[in-house]
Amino acid sequence: MVGTTVFAFALVAFIGITTPGPTVLLALSNGSRFGVRRACLGMVGAVLSDFVLIGAVALGLGALLAASEFWFSVVKWLGAGYLAFLGVMLLRSKGTLDAALQPVDSTTDTGTSRSIFLKSFLVAVTNPKGYLFFSAFLPQFIDPAAAQAQQYLVLAIVFAGIDFIVMFGYALLGAQAVRMLRRSGAVWLDRICGGALLALAGSLALYRRAGA
Repeated sequence: MVGTTVFAFALVAFIGITTPGPTVLLALSNGSRFGVRRACLGMVGAVLSDFVLIGAVALGLGALLAASEFWFSVVKWLGAGYLAFLGVMLLRSKGTLDAALQPVDSTTDTGTSRSIFLKSFLVAVTNPKGYLFFSAFLPQFIDPAAAQAQQYLVLAIVFAGIDFIVMFGYALLGAQAVRMLRRSGAVWLDRICGGALLALAGSLALYRRAGA
């Protein structure tokens, strides 16, 4: 795989990742609620999901979802339901300004390391659009005459690295913004992220496979 191909992939990936999606919105929310350090736990979950999605596409799962209405619908409704659940939780939030400015109690339901990690991981792996996106996107940068496993690994590492950097930026933005807001402002930041996640859940629920 030549350097120009990797660079082209990185450029397109960066443009796609910076467009706010579920994991980016969670990074913004986690940064505002728990601080950048704890938000990194969610970023690790999202990065792990990148490897899972790309590995699944390399093994043909993306093609299966593109061909099977049943399995596509199963993954789609799981993803839409989970996004909607997270959106409602943020809409019901009473604001977390104090929690963002002070050490987080690791025993809280929403602030545990496991919870922060799993939310970002599950949001990504239950989104069928991710599998279809990678199925259509990755083969354009794969040389069929060369060993494909190594190429997929390189692209996965590049994509995951860019994904982490972008999410870190959003988490930092959230952490800085919440320090500039009063309690009511912190509540509205949660509301905005929650509403955006609900909108994404609705978009996913209405999403159809190409040719369906």
